[in-house]
Amino acid sequence: MGFVFGPLPSRRLGQSLGVDPLPSKVKICNWNCVYCQLGRTVPLSNERAEYAPRESILAEVRAALAGHKPGAIDWVTLVGSGETTLHAGLGWLIRQIKSLTEIPVAVITNGSLLYVPEVQEDLLAADAVLLSLDAGNAHLYRRINRPWPALSFELLVNGLIEFRRRFEGKLWIEVMLMKGINDGEQELREIALILERVRPDQVHISLPSRPPAEADVELPGEDGLARASAIFGAHARIILPASGAFDLSGYADAADAVLAIISRHPMQEEELRRTLECWTPGQVEEALQRLAATGDAQVVERFGERFWSAAGCRYPKESGVRSQESGERS
Repeated sequence: MGFVFGPLPSRRLGQSLGVDPLPSKVKICNWNCVYCQLGRTVPLSNERAEYAPRESILAEVRAALAGHKPGAIDWVTLVGSGETTLHAGLGWLIRQIKSLTEIPVAVITNGSLLYVPEVQEDLLAADAVLLSLDAGNAHLYRRINRPWPALSFELLVNGLIEFRRRFEGKLWIEVMLMKGINDGEQELREIALILERVRPDQVHISLPSRPPAEADVELPGEDGLARASAIFGAHARIILPASGAFDLSGYADAADAVLAIISRHPMQEEELRRTLECWTPGQVEEALQRLAATGDAQVVERFGERFWSAAGCRYPKESGVRSQESGERS
């Protein structure tokens, strides 16, 4: 699997050239979020290492930048198939990419390792850092994000606050809103108290529109979205699913194009078919059937819809959030 993908439409970054420093058939992450579009994390990982050669990653970025006309890319975005900051060469990659282009560089991370000074130093070189904060207390943090055992809620919050103090770029925090889990008034006010301490430039209220890991994660209703917008205040905005063109010019075969997309962005079936409109419907159908038959891709049912995802992603059919809650209360 390559390191660079896109440009593709991003909900927050326009046409984003993605750079994945963790391309692996096994997700490398220190969280096991109930809403993760890449399924469950098995096993959890919390070791910083050079999971892919930094020089090889940079070579692909250099080639991709040279292959696109000015204005075709709005951001170069480092976003891992898991937790981006687990790549030990991340700071080097950010600085090297910035030496190649005037296009701003963003990093998407869960923020769990920002209490580590070396991780802060790595991210200080970026133009924008996009973090996650889905809970305002330790109990809900464990329930939603299901982190590596040593990663406490206190470490998360203190890391966010300290990084904000040092970081001069754009700091955006995403709150993934889920019905009946973190969209109640008390839960939202607890998150808002943390946001007041961190002082991000923007708060992005997101929906789990791609297939969540757990079958019982539900989209928030209009009342939940309105409540979150009101409580988070003027810096908050609701982030709807992105629309736009995927750059598939490098793929001669529809099946290869499908795998390039769904390996990092599982997609609803009809949306995937529209994205592949440069191939005939018959070619697309043949490609999907072939991927399903070879086991390279899978269909996941969530929200009454069919999503296509990479074969290695784990999406249990049984409930994972509500059953956990019942066990905690019993």
